[in-house]
Amino acid sequence: MTARFALALLALACAAAPARAYTIYVTDEKGNTITLIDSDTLAVKQTVSSGRRPRGVMTSPDGKLLYVCASDDDGIQVFETATMKLLRTLESGPDPEQFTMNKAGNLLYIANEDNAEVTILDVVKNQVLANVSVGVEPEGMALSPDGAMLVATSETTNMAHFIDANTFRRIDNVLVDKRPRYALFTPDGAGVWVSSEVGGTVAVIDAATRKILKKLRFDVPGLTPEEVQPVGMRITRDGNTVFVALGPANRVAVVDAHTFEIRKYLLVGQRVWHLALTPDEKHLFTANGNSNDVSVIDVANLKVIKSIPAGAAPLGVASSPD
Repeated sequence: MTARFALALLALACAAAPARAYTIYVTDEKGNTITLIDSDTLAVKQTVSSGRRPRGVMTSPDGKLLYVCASDDDGIQVFETATMKLLRTLESGPDPEQFTMNKAGNLLYIANEDNAEVTILDVVKNQVLANVSVGVEPEGMALSPDGAMLVATSETTNMAHFIDANTFRRIDNVLVDKRPRYALFTPDGAGVWVSSEVGGTVAVIDAATRKILKKLRFDVPGLTPEEVQPVGMRITRDGNTVFVALGPANRVAVVDAHTFEIRKYLLVGQRVWHLALTPDEKHLFTANGNSNDVSVIDVANLKVIKSIPAGAAPLGVASSPD
């Protein structure tokens, strides 16, 4: 076999290798279920019963466990991803909305809407390490890439609260526009993006000084400002592009993370809540609460390629890791 022929065979084998398939997990707030979607076939592969009013959802760093905020059951459900068997329910505080996890996979940081606190939970011991007082109706949660800083948003107080993730002390409060719903760190940890649903803006905050650098507004042709309500966000690994779900505007805004230019609006399903990028960043999935479906966006081409039915009132969405 010549070297050239061997290289040709190798190239052919690589080209024929199937793309990596991920599992997309969607919480169905009114259906009390979790919809599992195959990222390769773009089809539903399983539906699993959950606790009441499931909202926030994420996998453990190793992908072996799935964590779900069962908001009306006041607990965090833990599923084994291989079998989707419910393993246990963790302490969370009342009405857990959203959460985030450290890279080690042993700590959850949970926004508890009903008692205006962030709960720090050791998931191995199922032990609360601290409760941090924040504003009224906390929801959004984000942890800096280095694990040193936590940000929680309070919907009624209209603030982003900065918490030292080592001492569990609140160190600063930043006033943003009405009803902040989501917080997102940039990959370098220098910036924090906070979406304000009723205010219709996204605030870009300097993580070190806690000063607002920019407020983004979204002028969607044909819609009133009241219809544009930013909620969930995702940023690409290179830190260049931020995707912003615009709620009842039924659009996802594509934003240049450096110039803050809005590159495009993508029409998706009705009342888009939260977003998930696959680890290879090939697809972006959107949970559309009023049309009961998930839209699939081809990231490279910035094009919506499919709509997938997903239970009743899909809200949270997460992808399995690499």
